[in-house]
Amino acid sequence: MTETAKLDDESYRIAMGRLLVMYTQVDYLIMRACAERIATAPNDEIRIMLGKQVGDESKHVRIQHEWMDRFGTDRTPVFSEQQQDLFLQHFRSLDWLDFLTDMYVCVEALGSEAVEQIVPMADPGTRESLRTPLEDEVDHVAFGLEQLKRELAKLPEQQRIEYLDTIASRLDFLKNTLHGLGIDIPSMFAAVGADYQQVVEHVLERRAEILQSLALPLAA
Repeated sequence: MTETAKLDDESYRIAMGRLLVMYTQVDYLIMRACAERIATAPNDEIRIMLGKQVGDESKHVRIQHEWMDRFGTDRTPVFSEQQQDLFLQHFRSLDWLDFLTDMYVCVEALGSEAVEQIVPMADPGTRESLRTPLEDEVDHVAFGLEQLKRELAKLPEQQRIEYLDTIASRLDFLKNTLHGLGIDIPSMFAAVGADYQQVVEHVLERRAEILQSLALPLAA
């Protein structure tokens, strides 16, 4: 399908619009979760990095809102207020190690990987709207994975191994949560021209890379 045909295709516009709304809502929720975590962060360096991320995420939300207005997106939320509250409550309940895992592995790193798979199929305006958010998220993920690795290094070896084994199940929990909310991600991806199974394979490959990197000792 040509780029012009995509913009004329109602099913593409609806599906891409819903994906944009969902992506923007997630950035908004990340912003709020990180803002709440600043007060209890382990040190000032981390508080500064979390503050930077809050600013980045607010910028992403603004970029996406501006593009959705031009794209003509139905801005009806994908996640209800109650579901957004559950997301925030989940992150409030986590200790620092679990916060790093869920935020920077499950949401940021793997979520960004899924979005990256959509970009080549998107129309030019949508691709441009995603460019800055995806660039910023590279820095967010690098920060989060570095902090996660530091926290894991504090654990006894066996406990560290056991914790790494739980990361896959934490991702499955988030995936099942989306399914439980009635969000048909495969259909949304298919409607914008993405092979959902291929997207899943890319995400699993990225997860394997992250787990492998976390298992390595810290650089001196």
